[in-house]
Amino acid sequence: MNSLPPVSEMMREVGLEPKKQFGQNFLFDLNLTSRIARNIPDITNTTVVEVGPGPGGLTRAILMAGAKRIIAIEKDKTTKPILDEIVTASGGRLTVIYEDALKVDFAKLGVKEYSICSNLPYNVGTELLTKWLTKVAQGELIKSMTLMFQKEVAQRIVANCGDKQYGRLSVLTSLIADSKILFDVPNTAFVPRPKVQSAVVSIIPNAQKIKSLSDVNKLEKITAKLFGQRRKMIRGIIPGVDWAKYGLSGTERAEDLQPEMFARLAQDLV
Repeated sequence: MNSLPPVSEMMREVGLEPKKQFGQNFLFDLNLTSRIARNIPDITNTTVVEVGPGPGGLTRAILMAGAKRIIAIEKDKTTKPILDEIVTASGGRLTVIYEDALKVDFAKLGVKEYSICSNLPYNVGTELLTKWLTKVAQGELIKSMTLMFQKEVAQRIVANCGDKQYGRLSVLTSLIADSKILFDVPNTAFVPRPKVQSAVVSIIPNAQKIKSLSDVNKLEKITAKLFGQRRKMIRGIIPGVDWAKYGLSGTERAEDLQPEMFARLAQDLV
């Protein structure tokens, strides 16, 4: 890896520019990419799936941190000349799949379990995380997720009941995994510079939580229903329910309900 030119130089050589339609904001800061890679648990024994490697800045850091194997999924085929050089330098540890990550069946990647690490495009980050959490709840063996999001989204992921950022993503994550914000990333670290700040989040699936969650699809439906009208009382959204059965009055709003209550309501009311 050390023999490769800097990412910015490789981009200039092939005329690669970030593309707005792919939500691309490239991260060149070697200290930051190395820090992200170091936060992947048990990296030397892990297959890492990276979504949206772009010109491979984070990919190189993951390889240098000792990843056993990387499967990178990239929608933008114009990055291929650069990624091909990294594939060659990786000594067989890197495979690149040129597809849309939203359409890829990760269960068919040829690995029984894996970790995910990505500087996620802002325009699909939440959708991808929801998809992965659902897959985890259904038994897919994702060991960990080390992901960069817009800071506002990161705060929603880790929010607790009572926090102003608490919502559907908070509930889904809380009932499936343990999550925390590892560190913030300033917008000055990206090319082009986005208007928002970012943060790296660690999400570790929790087997005990998953065992207690009976139906993730029902959970998604009840959270969508209640948070979709978050300023209304729950009795006004779902009438005819004996709320006292759940220790509630019905005057609560979605933001007042603990994640475990959503799981109960999902099982009984969906």
